[in-house]
Parts: sequence; structure tokens; C-alpha cells
Amino acid sequence: MNITIIGTGFVGVVSAAVYSSFGNTVVGLDVDEKKIESLRQSKVPFFEPQLEELLAEQQSAGTLSFTTEYETAIPNADVIIIAVGTPSDENGNANLTYVFSAVESAAKYLKENAILVVKSTVPPGTLIKVKDLAAAQTDVTIHLASLPEFLREGSAVHDTLHPDRVVIGAENDFVFEKLEELHKPLKAPVLKMSPESAQMTKYAANAYLATRIAFINQIADICETNGADIQEVITGIGYDARIGDHYWYPGLGYGGSCFPKDVREIALYSKSVGMDDNLFAKIHQLNVFRISERLNRYEKLVGGWNGKTVAVLGLSFKPNTDDLREAPSLSVIPSLLESGAVVRGFDPAAQYVLPESNPNAEQYDQVATLNEAVAGADVVMVLIEWPEILKFDYSTARDTKKTQWFIDTRNQMNPENLKKQGFNYLATGRPETEEGAQ
Repeated sequence: MNITIIGTGFVGVVSAAVYSSFGNTVVGLDVDEKKIESLRQSKVPFFEPQLEELLAEQQSAGTLSFTTEYETAIPNADVIIIAVGTPSDENGNANLTYVFSAVESAAKYLKENAILVVKSTVPPGTLIKVKDLAAAQTDVTIHLASLPEFLREGSAVHDTLHPDRVVIGAENDFVFEKLEELHKPLKAPVLKMSPESAQMTKYAANAYLATRIAFINQIADICETNGADIQEVITGIGYDARIGDHYWYPGLGYGGSCFPKDVREIALYSKSVGMDDNLFAKIHQLNVFRISERLNRYEKLVGGWNGKTVAVLGLSFKPNTDDLREAPSLSVIPSLLESGAVVRGFDPAAQYVLPESNPNAEQYDQVATLNEAVAGADVVMVLIEWPEILKFDYSTARDTKKTQWFIDTRNQMNPENLKKQGFNYLATGRPETEEGAQ
């Protein structure tokens, strides 16, 4: 099958690499010449395990290529997949400018019975506008579909090759059959539904996962008032088959490129259809204020940030990616600096550059090693659980001449080991050390 993927960002590049590995002829299309040239050399501008190796392998095999030219990438394509970004606009709604631009640019080159697929995250009803835009550019018969993605940064190649399900939103059997054939090598359940249902499935999945995070944070906060341990509570509720023990992450809230954007968008979409008082708006609000609330609590427990050296470990929004979008570090570091702390940041992949406009820039330094970050620190604060951070021997940073605090924001460390080493251990929804409780 001949496939063209418009948009060579995270989703587009991963999809192109995987579809070509199935023996399809795939063309990745983007207007960014520098990005295309880099991809031709199998280099991506972000960190994603296994991806560059797969790009090199498929380009060497001749099944994958990249171009900036619509006139060469579109005419022979059986399936054209739009995977451009849909960032939120200034009001928080999905900005569909790039989707519509891609449709208008591609439509005049579409062949008879080509399938135009929107993989980008878009609100229900978007395909109606896509159909109108395409019809204004061509007289050939084309078919439309929605094919939402459910990738996790840091494991995107694995997730694409081993999906829980493939969701196809379309209106006729021709499209269902073609797209089911395309995904047959995955050996995953294929769910056929309307385009609107497919688009809502994407929003519903992300909103639900974000809800679990907001929910367990609320329970963790209650635990901090009564001596309960949130991790024991999670174990207790996890045995209920209706609930499960997975995907409970008490901490600083959710971040990244999808959850904050999608929850905000579904909240606004709900209001647009008459649901002014909706759950999603509240979840978004809780998440927005989560970090400041936690920092205020920790500040009181450690006796203030002013004059303290704080090692902030894990700057990306999750492990195994260098993506800083909506990462906790973007809020935590400026707040600590404003409160008078000296901050040393560390991350295995992400590089956080403090804006030049920040008046406290001289108080921040991103260091190359964990040893440099924690040496002499008054407070060690783990934001993201990279394997290197979890496995590090923090006893090497212990200074018995002073009180040192260890803040485990996502409850990923071994509390007993850290307490034995002499740290005052703080977490989320867990009893503090004796010193910390005073």
C-alpha cells in the first residue's frame, strides 16, 4: 500500500517508521525543509527510544522516504494520513489551522478513491469541514476517516507496534477494509465506529486518565490530614476488579503534550454544547493549581526555601523523553528561585533553559551528573522517575553535619532506605519522618 503521512512530528514520524516496516511504501511529508533533511539522515529533534534505528533501517530498505513536495507525495498515495499538530489556541480550544491547511494543500493532488485520514486529535465534527475543504479543491471521489493515536512518549514505537486496540472512524466498508488491512500486522482488536465516536474516544481516554491522577491526588491530600498512607490505600482499592491497581500516580499532577491540552479542550467543547458546569473544567482547574499547592506545603515542612540549595531531579514531563511541555520543572524551578533557593537541575535527556527575562537566572544551573546535582544539597527533590534517578546511591550526598530533606514527589523511591541514610523524607499522601512532622 502507498501511504503518505503529512506532518513529521512525534506521531507522524513514529507512524511512518512503523507503517513502512510492514512493507508499505511510505512518504513522510512536511513543509519544514530542515526537519526533512534531518529525517533523511535518520535524526529526529526529540528523544524517543528505538525510533532513529527504525528510521535508518526502513530508509535503507527503500520503504520509507521524506519530502517537502505535495505534488510528488500525494498523487500515488492510497492513504493520506494527516498527523499535524493541533495546539490549543489562546482560548484553549483546539487550533485546527494546520489540519485544514494540509487538507487544502493535498486535495488537488488526490487520486480517485484515495482515503484521507485525520490522525491528529480533533473535536467531533471536524471531518465535515475537512470534506468541504477537499471538495472545493478536487472533483475526484475521496473517502474520509478518523484514526486517533494512543501513543505514550518514551514508548511510542512499542505502543505503535503493540497497541491495545486500533480505532477506525469511517462511514463505509471500503474505508474500513482498507484501514483494517493496513493495521493487520499489529494483530490488535480493530474497533469500527463513526468518525465522531472515534474522535470522542481519544478525548475520553485522555480525560479519564487525567481524572484518575486528579482523583488520587485528592485522596492523597486527605491522607495527609489523618495519617493514612496513599500507597497502602492504592493497594487496598486495587484489589477491586472494577478499579484495578494500575495508573495511580499521586504527585504534582499531569503534564505533557496531551493530557493538559485535551482536558482543557474537552472542557471547552462541553461548554460549547451547553454543559457549562462540567467535570473536565474542574479537573483542569485542580491540575493548574496542584504544583503551587504542593510547593507551599513542602516549603512549610522544610522551613522555607530561602538560602537553601535544592537539587531538582527529572526535568522532562515523564521518563524516556526530552519533552518539556507542561513538565513540572517549568513551574517548580522558577517558583523555587523566586523564593530564594539556589537550584541545580539534572535530567538524562531534557535541557531546561531558564528564560533570560527571569531575574533569578544566576541562581539556576543545569548540571551534567547526579553527583553534581546532589552534592551538598539541602533538599533533593525528585520530580520524574528516570531509572538513573531511582537507582542512584543518595548516601553519597548525605552530610551528617546538617539537616537534609528528600522530597519524593511521585512516591517512587524507597522511604526506609532514605530515612536510614538520615534524610528527612517527604512524599505525597504519606506520613512524614518524625523530624518532618514536627
